[in-house]
Amino acid sequence: MTACIVGWAHSRFGKLEGETLESLITKVAAEALDHAGIGPDDVDEIVLGHFNAGFSPQDFTASLVLQADDRLRFKPATRVENACATGSAAVRQGIRAIDAKAARTVLVVGAEQMTTTPGPEIGKNLLKASYLPEDGDTPAGFAGVFGKIAQAYFQRHGDQSDALAMIAAKNHKNGVDNPYAQMRKDFGYEFCRQESEKNPFVAGPLKRTDCSLVSDGAAALVLTDSSNALSMRRAIAFRANEHVQDFLPMSKRDILLFEGCEEAWARALKKAGVTLDDLSFVETHDCFTIAELIEYEAMGLAKRGEGGKLALSGETAKDGRLPVNPSGGLKAKGHPIGATGVSMHVLTSMQLAGEAGGIQVPDAKLGGIFNMGGAAVANYVSILDRIR
Repeated sequence: MTACIVGWAHSRFGKLEGETLESLITKVAAEALDHAGIGPDDVDEIVLGHFNAGFSPQDFTASLVLQADDRLRFKPATRVENACATGSAAVRQGIRAIDAKAARTVLVVGAEQMTTTPGPEIGKNLLKASYLPEDGDTPAGFAGVFGKIAQAYFQRHGDQSDALAMIAAKNHKNGVDNPYAQMRKDFGYEFCRQESEKNPFVAGPLKRTDCSLVSDGAAALVLTDSSNALSMRRAIAFRANEHVQDFLPMSKRDILLFEGCEEAWARALKKAGVTLDDLSFVETHDCFTIAELIEYEAMGLAKRGEGGKLALSGETAKDGRLPVNPSGGLKAKGHPIGATGVSMHVLTSMQLAGEAGGIQVPDAKLGGIFNMGGAAVANYVSILDRIR
């Protein structure tokens, strides 16, 4: 793996009044170049991660990155999409351009503006990341899809409401110190555990605190090859970057196993020559708390059916054996679809560079990332290591 992250930028996530999709993209693009200490002339290729699916009337967005600086004109620019893993798909395309020696420096941007869309339309847009012939009429949209997954998990392994509440409470507590997070409030375990007027059931056994947020936001990375990176201010290397795509219909697989996630982690760990015990922390895709729980099992951190025990043990807390989502995850940080995967890589790079502020994991050496699109359909795992 020859690609390294040498600069980054991250907007605040949330309901961002006065921003447009274009302004979100251009701000982080310019800031990432400045952070890397390079200019637009040094960029060989641009990749934009933007899900859209109806959130923006502007549906041809790759060239919006050029609005950050006129000197980006005539650079190759491509928009990619892979549901909620759109950002990681953009990162991977940038890596592959460098590995193929088609580019030496790539600017990767991920962005989404969701909050300007009316509520009912948000649910319809997100449901487009499911298999419509089977799940297109699911009540409560994508939350309904994961509500069914949670219900099936409870039937197989018992009620996990305590564990889901612990995951939600952990991530909200972690998010308090993340300046980019949409929800910077420690709700505590009891609030997350109990149904209330402020925390009603949304779908199946999932309450509001079990669901990630509707968000606006953007993030950007500058990638370059390792020989160039060693002469720059900082360099975070990809020890591994793996992509596994699974069947879209849940009826064609055991949805409680997240087998694509399992395979992506296995390939990445083998490629990097490390084990989970070597990781300092993991940023994982907690679009819903049940997803994080199943991901514990798929990545090999817990045995099948015992992800809830792990959540309750405190081992994934910020001061636990393997901190999971020290950023607050999607749960607290927010989930602007196209930006999420890029955001995960930015925040992991900040940790490894010792620049993560209040969310810093002490002495972080090796970071793992899992970003997924749909219900474990698009699966991306990166393992990052600081080399400068």
